[in-house]
Amino acid sequence: MPDAGERHTAEFLRVKGLAERGVTSAQHQLGFMYVNGQAVPRNYALAVEWYRKAAAAGLEQAQYNLGVMYQKGQGLPQDHAQALYWYRCAALQGYAPAQYNLGWMCAKGQGAAADVAQALHWFSQAADQGDPGAQHNLGMMFDGGKGVVQDTDAAIGWYRRAAEQGYARSQFALALRYDSGQGVARDPVQALDWLRRAADGGHAPAQFNLALRFDKGQDLDQDSVQAIDWYERAAHQGHASSQFNLALIYDSGHGVPRDEAAALAWYRRAAQQGHAAAQDNLGLRCEHGQGVEREPALAAHWYRQAAVQGLPSAQYHLGQLMDAANGVEHDPAQALHWITQAAEQGHLRAQFDLGLRYESGVGVAQDAARALGWYRRAADQEYAPAQHMVGVLLERMETSDPREAAHWYRKAADGGHALAQFALALRYDSAHGVERDYEAAHFWYQCAARQGHARAQFNLGVMYAAGQGARRDLIEAYGWLARAAGGGIAGAGPYLKRITARMDAGQLATVQGCGQEAA
Repeated sequence: MPDAGERHTAEFLRVKGLAERGVTSAQHQLGFMYVNGQAVPRNYALAVEWYRKAAAAGLEQAQYNLGVMYQKGQGLPQDHAQALYWYRCAALQGYAPAQYNLGWMCAKGQGAAADVAQALHWFSQAADQGDPGAQHNLGMMFDGGKGVVQDTDAAIGWYRRAAEQGYARSQFALALRYDSGQGVARDPVQALDWLRRAADGGHAPAQFNLALRFDKGQDLDQDSVQAIDWYERAAHQGHASSQFNLALIYDSGHGVPRDEAAALAWYRRAAQQGHAAAQDNLGLRCEHGQGVEREPALAAHWYRQAAVQGLPSAQYHLGQLMDAANGVEHDPAQALHWITQAAEQGHLRAQFDLGLRYESGVGVAQDAARALGWYRRAADQEYAPAQHMVGVLLERMETSDPREAAHWYRKAADGGHALAQFALALRYDSAHGVERDYEAAHFWYQCAARQGHARAQFNLGVMYAAGQGARRDLIEAYGWLARAAGGGIAGAGPYLKRITARMDAGQLATVQGCGQEAA
């Protein structure tokens, strides 16, 4: 019995003989064998030659395949007009794949001017024959009102017909509609069912969406293992957002052992596909030498790639590099440009940075009003350092209301900002912008003092010594004043002498013992 190779060779010779005798179906089959390297080395030029013979004889499948060769430029120069011609020949004979491709080329304007009406006509012809791709495209046209009156019901009807044939893109479209309640009653169970079907069918966006649900525990139990599995399926198909999310998971060790090398690899793959957040993250690693050799110039490259896509964090990072001449030429104007771009999109640190620049006149003309404007924008996002600076600038303005400054100090103080806590304590201490309240002053001095603010430590010590805002306690007073003295507050030393002069023997022994323990 001949082996498989001999059988294939015999079949090839049989088909070739029929093709040479003018049998149209054999000519088409021989072209197909050359395209796919079936029992013969792949040869696109010979495939075109045999497809052309069968196409000229009117065989619709050969006309379609010849159109494909022209569209892809296989075995001959790419020629969309010729592709359109041969698709039309096959489409007019009712060949659904040709009708679909013809509709697609009409929609995209390939081979001739775009013609939405013709696209609709040919997609409809193929869809009526059950072509799921054409049915999906019709759904998209009705969904967006492209070439037809927008009709959500019709769109969903076409999506459903394609989805029921296993067409993953339509299954995903149905999943999104059941998830959002767009055109149908919201149904998380149906959404998840269609999503799983599309994901099982290999549709990368559906796999990503399903991974997100497992990742976040949305409509199903949180499962990091399942999330990673679906992210990886989509990532290996080149889905950039899945690649980025995998990088984040390996970077943080969320659900898997932390793996910096794997994180870097996925960041790089996503970045190379243009994923802006991945580019920014890769830039940070190159700038700081995290898992890679420190290369500020390469960091600038990745920041720029993301910055031109409008990612605020990358714009800010690029501006900082330019400002510091780190890996790039020093360019204050460009630095200001990128930091402003980031700030205008709401980037907190960029807004605060601009406030500092306009306040001090670094790289720009000094402008207190613009500084206050940028500080306010960051402050409105609950950024405590900016809230503190709003209070500072308001206090400098003769026309401002002291109560407004106190309001912003309070917001920053609540956010744990030591300078604001001290400033607020001073206001309660002196009744500036608020009613005098020694207990409140004592509380805020204490908050700042615990963070190491030396002036707050001094004032807190004084209040304990005087019994102001809290019970009189010379030992507490001594402790805080000693810290203030260590922090360089000149008046703390003399005050400590006055405190110790008022202590009894037991109190002196206590503070001296504390001093020895500290030593």
